[in-house]
Amino acid sequence: MTDSKKPNRREMKSKGLVIVNTGNGKGKSTAAFGVMTRAWGRGMNVGVIQFLKNENARYGEVRAAEKMGIDWIATGDGWTWTSKDMDETTARAVHAWHIAQEKISSGAYDILVLDEFTYPLHFGWLETETVLAWLAENKPPQMHLIITGRYAPDALIDFADLVTEMREIKHPYKNGIKAQAGIEF
Repeated sequence: MTDSKKPNRREMKSKGLVIVNTGNGKGKSTAAFGVMTRAWGRGMNVGVIQFLKNENARYGEVRAAEKMGIDWIATGDGWTWTSKDMDETTARAVHAWHIAQEKISSGAYDILVLDEFTYPLHFGWLETETVLAWLAENKPPQMHLIITGRYAPDALIDFADLVTEMREIKHPYKNGIKAQAGIEF
């Protein structure tokens, strides 16, 4: 594309983006929370819905959000690979989607993070095409939606405005270094 075919700054439009952070590397949620913090600093209304993390978890980002007055809802019962009852885990994720639909429809948020939302789509707990059709019809035009998690379905990638894939190159776990407060949680 030549420079003459690029829109100039005055021709560019403003739009609420659908942002997807996916891939096998670390940093998907952390990147989303960084944008959330930046937006909060700009006086924007922000919120987070976590689809898998335990509803009673007290991770550092949850503690910070409470101090900042950010809406934060966790509905999960832990990670899928540690679930003792997959039916319950699935039901909690579907419930989180209903909460997300309410929050999105409310128009109360400038940015909403759907953390680990790719998993209910990937595992078939929610029908990807149905979710995307609902978003196309109901997401407020200026609302930014950030979706995180591994295994983002191709249809979600096609639907999104911005997709970043986190790729693991080196990880301390593989060298016997445990997860550390302030870094991983």
